[in-house]
Amino acid sequence: MKIAALSDIHGNLAALDAVLDDAHRQGADVIVNLGDIFSGALYPCQTADRLKPLGLPTIRGNHERQLLSNDLSRMGLSDRFARGSLRDDQLAWIRDLPATLKVVEDVLLVHGTPESDLSYFLDTVTEHGCRVATVDEVESRAGNTNATLILCGHTHLQRSMRLDDGRLIVNPGSVGLQAYEDSLPFPHRMEMGSPHARYALVTRTAPGWDVDFRAVEYDWHEAANVAALNGRPDWETALRTGYC
Repeated sequence: MKIAALSDIHGNLAALDAVLDDAHRQGADVIVNLGDIFSGALYPCQTADRLKPLGLPTIRGNHERQLLSNDLSRMGLSDRFARGSLRDDQLAWIRDLPATLKVVEDVLLVHGTPESDLSYFLDTVTEHGCRVATVDEVESRAGNTNATLILCGHTHLQRSMRLDDGRLIVNPGSVGLQAYEDSLPFPHRMEMGSPHARYALVTRTAPGWDVDFRAVEYDWHEAANVAALNGRPDWETALRTGYC
């Protein structure tokens, strides 16, 4: 079984199409979507129209949860832009997305961790910035989750860790946005360092799961130009460079 894990598309339709094409060329048996699908400065409505007919196993991220709020005044720029672009039928589809999902009995999809769509699984934020999480930290976040493979997103960074009990946690990185800044719980930056669209191929083998992190070219300059036209210089820089 070869799983193409996609996460954090953020309305970047061109990046999504490039990743879907690559996943098909690589012979993926199933493509899964780990949430944060629409919010941003690009093409939320068109991204929903592209994805909905595909029927991919899909969960919601924190941004799906946030943009369904009726209080627009409390939304960030990315959620407000998506909410203003999405149609009622698309919002209804989003409301039906689960927070977590088992694709098969031993493969679990989560956005952040099994318990939270806002928590980082494989990274830890301190007052000094963000660092790779320790095995003890990741084991605590995984808890008693019964899965040999846990696929997570949220941080936009490609990362994997195998626990002592054999469970593998994989973050495929972000399809649509390769850098961002956040102020909580402490100010930090998440940067992939290049503008390529990212995803992961995870293959079941006799010894266990094998991970292939993918970086795919697409027209990121055009995406950056759209972000600039939509008043998001932060997105323009991230899309063009992979840095904040």
